[in-house]
Amino acid sequence: MMEQALGRCVASWCAGATGVINAARLSGGASQETWSFDIVHPGGNIGAILRRAPPGYGAAPARAAGLDAEAILMQRAYDAGVPSPRVLHVLQPQDELGTGFIMGRVEGETIPRKILRDAEFASARPILARQIGKVLAGIHGLDPAQLPELRRMTAAREIDEFERDYRSLDWPRPVFELALRWLRDHDPGPSGEVTLVHGDFRHGNLIIGPDGVRAVLDWELAHFGDPMEDLGWVCVNSWRFGEIDKPVGGFGTREELFAGYEEAGRRVDPDRVKFWEVMGTLRWGIMCCGMMQRFRLSPEHSIERAMIGRRSSETEIDLLRLLSPRGT
Repeated sequence: MMEQALGRCVASWCAGATGVINAARLSGGASQETWSFDIVHPGGNIGAILRRAPPGYGAAPARAAGLDAEAILMQRAYDAGVPSPRVLHVLQPQDELGTGFIMGRVEGETIPRKILRDAEFASARPILARQIGKVLAGIHGLDPAQLPELRRMTAAREIDEFERDYRSLDWPRPVFELALRWLRDHDPGPSGEVTLVHGDFRHGNLIIGPDGVRAVLDWELAHFGDPMEDLGWVCVNSWRFGEIDKPVGGFGTREELFAGYEEAGRRVDPDRVKFWEVMGTLRWGIMCCGMMQRFRLSPEHSIERAMIGRRSSETEIDLLRLLSPRGT
């Protein structure tokens, strides 16, 4: 059924395409559907990915940029040389596939434990932190005038939103209270530069090959704001998967990340990065609590939600380590 619908869609914009094969829904994605398929073409089959809102899905979350905006962002990044899939087609009403877009498939791995442990990626691990710094510099250097309309976020606004989310859970956690107070006391104020912020730049949203970063995925939370937010988020301990002494994704140092960013012509503010790392850790902790609440209250008791929900306690430890480092 899906192959037929995709085949009709592809025939309308891909000259010479004769059909679609190997359509399969991929796992993962909390709010969007992802399908992999191959476009049959006389010049050779074309690997493709469909990203769309599930049928019957309601309004996008308030923080979401929207699928149409995601498609524009990914194409602008691709055109600027930032590793990103090429957008092939934005879905139209006549496609009868809902809201979303089709992009070229990029081969590689997104599973963190494989990237951090498998021999296949041994040559990539030593260069990833510096490479990621350069990729983030490319994202932050995209011309805002060429980008879609996005939310404008400040540290103060993010603190307000996360506190509201936390209070709505009605689940008091003293460490979260401490972190909220610390963030308000250490708010660095408006950023001297406002850029595009990816919003979820981390393991799982990066396609990695033996040569390093091949594509940045999932631009759903993109917004305009402080570029140091992305650098802080990628350093959150939850994305290190046990390799806690390597702050950047479990494979590199902050110094390597910063060096790559600055080699690309941009400036790092380490104090602001630390602030956003604390913010990101609290953000993930609140998200974990939300998952646990959904597990408890939803008629569908998803084990995945419960597993994510229990990680809120890990973020409490991370916050204490950040706010009360040893030796102080």
